[in-house]
Amino acid sequence: MRITSKGQITIPQQVRRELGLHPGDEVEIRVDDDGARIIAAPGAPSRGQRLVDRLRGSATAHLDMSTDELMALLRDDG
Repeated sequence: MRITSKGQITIPQQVRRELGLHPGDEVEIRVDDDGARIIAAPGAPSRGQRLVDRLRGSATAHLDMSTDELMALLRDDG
């Protein structure tokens, strides 16, 4: 692996898979006498929690619609 001029590296897909890392996950690099370790950031929201947070409140966008208007929208009638 090479470090870019911005200090970035690409974690190989196999390593990400083995560590259970997904896009958007927060990680920390811990340095000790043996080298460096990549770990999930303590207290960081999980992938599932980020999804729930992103979707939270999206179902309330059409609350001002009548039942018939909402059904038409869901059926793509209108």
